[in-house]
This record gives sequence, structure tokens and C-alpha cells, in this order.
Amino acid sequence: MNRIWTSLLTASLMSLTITAHAATLLVGSYTDGQSQGIYRYQFDSKTGQIDPTPQQVVKSVSPSWLVLSADQRQLFAVNETPNGKVSSFSVSAKGEIKPLNQVASRGDEPTHASLSRDQRYLFVANYAVAPDPGGSLVVIPVAKDGKLKDVVQQLRHKASGANPERQAGAHVHSLVLSPDGLHVYACDLGADKVFIYRYDGASTDHPLSAAIPASVDLPPGSGPRHLLFDAKGRHAYLTLEMSGEVVMFDVKDAALLERQRLPLTEQQDAAAKASGGLHLSADGRFLYVSNRGTANEIVVFSVGKEDGQLTFLQRRSVEGDHPREFALDPSDNFLLVANQKSNQIVVMHRDPRSGKLGETVQTFTQDAPSDLKFIE
Repeated sequence: MNRIWTSLLTASLMSLTITAHAATLLVGSYTDGQSQGIYRYQFDSKTGQIDPTPQQVVKSVSPSWLVLSADQRQLFAVNETPNGKVSSFSVSAKGEIKPLNQVASRGDEPTHASLSRDQRYLFVANYAVAPDPGGSLVVIPVAKDGKLKDVVQQLRHKASGANPERQAGAHVHSLVLSPDGLHVYACDLGADKVFIYRYDGASTDHPLSAAIPASVDLPPGSGPRHLLFDAKGRHAYLTLEMSGEVVMFDVKDAALLERQRLPLTEQQDAAAKASGGLHLSADGRFLYVSNRGTANEIVVFSVGKEDGQLTFLQRRSVEGDHPREFALDPSDNFLLVANQKSNQIVVMHRDPRSGKLGETVQTFTQDAPSDLKFIE
């Protein structure tokens, strides 16, 4: 009898250990090839391994960007296609994803979305490859049951035209909320500006209005892409896709005051300049930035504790092509890179003390991955 109880206890402890190390990884993708949509995997935060057998595959057309609600019980995805769509899903306590509904984004190729702090509105960036009518920002109400309603507000910007090929029209690339939830920042690659909007959750038809100042100018032809705030909202970081740079701002009364602008590559060739996503470590001490093009690297910076300024630490190859997005796992010991064009997720070890990226612990086959999100 003692042996039986010992065996049961051992099995129970092993189960708890496995559960403690397990995290749910969601992968958004492009479905032009073999991918079917959203993939749900189990990730072991002790070993850095993705279980090769998906726990679930949710069929959806090019769900290139994923957004989780604050309680992680709702999931939203932009469907990046001409005549774009936005999809809503429920997420069970066990992580099972079920479709709720889908609405039109009223624009082409939506690439990014974010959820208001009060969970009432989804802000969607229609990038729009074609310059006419170009990209736009739309506001979509979220019902209490998680379903999306039709667009209630659409905003457009004027293109800079600095680069005739890529900036003949507006191209809204991302929408980010301030940590206090009071402002929305729209990065427009085609306009060479970050537009700043005040958010009013009580308004049913115009939740967004221009802030003062209404925008911040970036160099002509630089192409702002993604913006990130630190936890306290004192500093912000922006990637400039076309010039291959990262910008550090002080934040004062919602305004962005530039303090630094640093190159992501030492190469002068324009083909090596294609900055993408950026993420801070959980402790805020390190910033990670992807640079695609011919460089295909993750660039690591340390972050000044008081002034937020950046100091270069490392360039690390992604060992693949076109790191569309990347994510730090819940343990902060691993960094996962979605190499879109080489059809793989590369898992790298991370040293939490130095911030530097070490050896590759797994190269995982995944068709056209575009976004990575963890459910904890």
C-alpha cells in the first residue's frame, strides 16, 4: 500500500512540476502557403522547447496580429488581406479557442490592433499597400460577450511623399495605448509621423480626438512602425522601419520628446535597414529590437534606470529570414523569433543578468509565423 501511495504522490508531483513549467504559446500567421491560421502550442519555460504537436489549430485567414484581453479570456486577430477583417474568439480556462464573430476593418491589409484599457474598444491599423485610398485607423466596439460590432470611427492621415514608392499614401502600421490608457498613438509609416489621440471611452461614436500636440514628426523617409512604452509611461521607444533606427523619447503630458536616435545596423545598404518589433524585458532593464532585410538580427540595448536612454549591447542573428515579430517567454529566460520567410520559430536562451542572447535551443518549423503571444 505504501508503494502505491508513493507512486501516486510521485506522479502528482511530476504533474505539478510540468504544469509549473508549461505556458501556452499562440502563433499568428500568414495563410498564403501551408499555414491554416492560429496555432496553440505548449511551451516548456524550463527547457525552452515548443511541443511539436499543436494543442489546437484555429482556421482563420492570415491572422497576422493577435491581441489578448486583460483577463486572457478573449482573443482578437486582424485578418491581413485586401478588404480586411477582424476576428473575435473566446478563450477557455484550459486555453481552448472558439470563434465568436468577424467584422470588416473598412480598409486593406490590417496589420496591428490594440484593446482599450476599459476593454470597450479595439483600435485597428489598416496598413493598406495601395496608396489610394491608403491606410486608416478604425475604432471597433467590443460587446460584453466579446463579439465585435461595426466600425464607429475611421481616421486618415496625409502621406509625407518623401519616398515616392512607399510613402505615396498613408500606411498606419501600429496603434499603441499609453500605460494610463488615456491616449492612443498611431504610427504612420507613410506620413513619417506618430499621431496622438485622446481616448474617451464614454463616447459611442467618436472615442478618439486629436491631442495637443496632435503628432510628432520623424525624419522624412524614416517610416515609423512600432511604439513601446516603459511600465511607468515615462519613456517610449519607436522603430523606424525604412531608416533602420530606434528612437528613445521622454514622455511629458502625452507629448513625445526625442532624446536618442540610434542605428540598428552598421551597414549602409538600404536593404539591411528594415526594423520591426521591439520589446522590453520584464524588469525593464533591456530593450530588444528586430531588424529584418538582409541583416536579420535582434539588436539588444541596456536601458538607463533613471533616464531610459539606450546603450548598445549586442547584435544576434535570428538564424532565419524576416523576423516579423518576437516574444520573451513568461520566465524571461528565452526569446522566441517568428522568422516569417524561412518558416520557423527560433528559440534563443537569454541571460537575465546581462540581457544578452545566447545559444539557440530550438528551431521549430512553422509556416509563415507573424506574431507570438503567451497565455500565462
